[in-house]
Amino acid sequence: MNFAKAACIAIALGLPATAQPAQVFTTWAPKPVAPEGWKSPNKPVWRLSEILIAHQGQKHWSQAIVRDKDYAADYIQMAPGEKTRPLMYADDRTFFVVWGGQIRFTIQGQQPFVASKGFLVQVPFRTVYSMETVGDAPSLRFEVRRAGVDPYYAIAEGDTAPQRKGIVYTKVSYRLLPDPYGGVNQPYVDFFKDWVNNPANKGGGKPFVSDDHNRANISRGMGRPTPPDSDKGHFHTNMAEFWFVPEGRIDFLLEGRKLLTAGEGDVVYAPPGRWHRASFAPGQMDTRISIHARPKSMQNYALDAGDSQ
Repeated sequence: MNFAKAACIAIALGLPATAQPAQVFTTWAPKPVAPEGWKSPNKPVWRLSEILIAHQGQKHWSQAIVRDKDYAADYIQMAPGEKTRPLMYADDRTFFVVWGGQIRFTIQGQQPFVASKGFLVQVPFRTVYSMETVGDAPSLRFEVRRAGVDPYYAIAEGDTAPQRKGIVYTKVSYRLLPDPYGGVNQPYVDFFKDWVNNPANKGGGKPFVSDDHNRANISRGMGRPTPPDSDKGHFHTNMAEFWFVPEGRIDFLLEGRKLLTAGEGDVVYAPPGRWHRASFAPGQMDTRISIHARPKSMQNYALDAGDSQ
């Protein structure tokens, strides 16, 4: 591509005329002949409407949504007045999408706050926190944790050791401080206030969580015509990717499946090694939160796609 053409593209994208397009590299990428499938509880799409029907009449419930080598993610409902014991995770960040009712978060080093539908909340490692449902309605949250890790619990005078099958909770001491908030990683984002109802926010993409082992990226834009099936998107060789839909509708094409459209509160999952494509469904503003275990994940596009979809 010559410089004049690159300059025209840069101007169209609102970039300085001297900006050069990113260099596109090519490589032989390892892709399984038979990519990993959806192992329960993982599914191509978990629809919130079906989850709510399955747990109808229950005051407190937990529904496993994602289980793989990197993440454990659940939909969890807590009854009015219900609270968690103060806990922390030793080496891993935890994050939440509040999707119903109100939750009072008490996080070490922060002023307590009440999160309602659309709040995106995160807690760094080695930071004690607790949650309590406030108000007359149950709370509902989508909770994402590191796979295979057990929580630690704060010690309070007169309390008893937590009980968990196969685990003996033991009082210990440690010296490393909690991981601080900073940069992208803030206690919470009020998605509807900061994005949907904020005229200064024109959409686009921005991470809500980003560290060595996590990335949760908010992508918002106006719906567009659904791309043809020949646009396969990309695949990740060594990790899965999943999405929470907080607004509008998102079209997903997952290798081996027909095109599906996910709506608000739904969760979509692409196993490692499978082509997948996410696009804004036509007709409205749409948002997806993509979640994966590497902030700079390798996205393998078709050779003729030029590192894009």
